[in-house]
Amino acid sequence: MTMVLVVDDEFLITEVLALALEEEGYEVRQAGNGRMALEIMAEQVPALIITDFMMPVMNGRDLAKAIRGQASAAHIPIMLMTGAHAHMAREHGDLFDHVLSKPFDMTELMTLVKELIDTSTQRL
Repeated sequence: MTMVLVVDDEFLITEVLALALEEEGYEVRQAGNGRMALEIMAEQVPALIITDFMMPVMNGRDLAKAIRGQASAAHIPIMLMTGAHAHMAREHGDLFDHVLSKPFDMTELMTLVKELIDTSTQRL
């Protein structure tokens, strides 16, 4: 089963995303910050990471930098969900495969998830 890692310190957002992704047939792991996400990735490599920008302990930009710095994980697509910091995220286009502004449309998100996973699978 294809695993998607959802990283956000807002529990409600991770739960809503997890339910929607699971309905589409994805396995979902959740983390409340970037450090927790890296711990999960040490156990299981996701096909896609969906992360928030502003989080305690390790934010989305630092998480993406850490992932891009690992040869074994640099290929993993990273989708950033963000509200007020979208402009900052777009300045780091090399870190993120897509930036999605909050609030987002769930249908659009699911389409992007499928596209990013399909593109990533074709690259391998």
